[in-house]
Amino acid sequence: MPHTETPGTEAAPAVRPRWWTELPLIVLVYACYSAGRLLVRGDVTHAVDHGLAILRIEKALHLNAEHPLNRLFTREPWLGVPADFWYASLHYLVTPAVLVWIFRSRTVHYRAARTWLMTSTFIGLIGFTLLPTCPPRLLDAGHGFVDTMAHYSAYGWWGGEASAPRGLGGMTNQYAAMPSLHVGWALWCGVLLWRYGGTRAAKAAGVVYPLVTTVVVMGTANHYLLDAVAGAAVMGLGLVLAPRVMRCADHVRVWCAARFAPVAAFVAPGTGTGRVPETAVGRAAATAARRTGAAGSGPDPAVTPGTGVSQGTGSPIVSGGCQTSAGERIPRQREQRFPAAAEPGVPPADPGGGAPDGERARTGEVESLGNPR
Repeated sequence: MPHTETPGTEAAPAVRPRWWTELPLIVLVYACYSAGRLLVRGDVTHAVDHGLAILRIEKALHLNAEHPLNRLFTREPWLGVPADFWYASLHYLVTPAVLVWIFRSRTVHYRAARTWLMTSTFIGLIGFTLLPTCPPRLLDAGHGFVDTMAHYSAYGWWGGEASAPRGLGGMTNQYAAMPSLHVGWALWCGVLLWRYGGTRAAKAAGVVYPLVTTVVVMGTANHYLLDAVAGAAVMGLGLVLAPRVMRCADHVRVWCAARFAPVAAFVAPGTGTGRVPETAVGRAAATAARRTGAAGSGPDPAVTPGTGVSQGTGSPIVSGGCQTSAGERIPRQREQRFPAAAEPGVPPADPGGGAPDGERARTGEVESLGNPR
């Protein structure tokens, strides 16, 4: 079966991301998510109505996974206490750890994975805004649910009112049960571990982590089964939209670069000639420079100021302060090539002492052939 790339996680031919740009971006997105989740708490009456509506839908579909799990976790502390720790802690630890691992070890897939996570998170925030939902633990006791977080609060660092640290429960949105991003983020981690883990242990963790998280959110009475299903659906929608989000981000980046980037000249390698980058702004600047040069209003940019020597690849121009001649690349080159007696323009010495003029002429011709000028 041919290998195919999972949509939204394919390799992107982009510049390697840098941690000093990625970390502020992730912190900003999570801050927006937390602030938005806090500000859109919703009306308590509507939230309770939505929670009861979900229970009625599950009853009509003959789904009732929450009650038996919640009774088991309440009756057995050896299950309930670890489940509370799992719910209150792991999404803060595992999700960033997987993100850092992808950044360091699977960099080519990082941007797609990060965009998938952020897109899904914002979709979940829209769900919290439009459909505030009361979790099972906050319903009337007559519905048969026990808040295990409050029941076992003496064992952990969380308070009785929420999974947040003691005293900070009022700073969280207690009615953001639909969708369950605990399940959504765990599914994101599981997909990446399964696909890029490379070992059987990593692939097993990719299966176990989202499944156990789903059981935990229902057993602790923090989410309904349909909340977990909605969390998985949100991640699926985010996976589909992630490539489009990346394309939009690329278009915005290109537009900003063309609109706000300064015109900077650079020296083309191997030519020594100043050139302008091939952008719309750069082409306009190059056209203006050519017109200026044609009008003779400025110095030749291909000649080094103060030397008179061209930077191009043609023959050098002899300056008044340089003792090079045409065809020479270093000063006094001809003095090094010709002996003092064979300097061009100097008559050769008499090789024969008193030889006749004709013989001396022939001897000079032979020396001249032996020392090409």
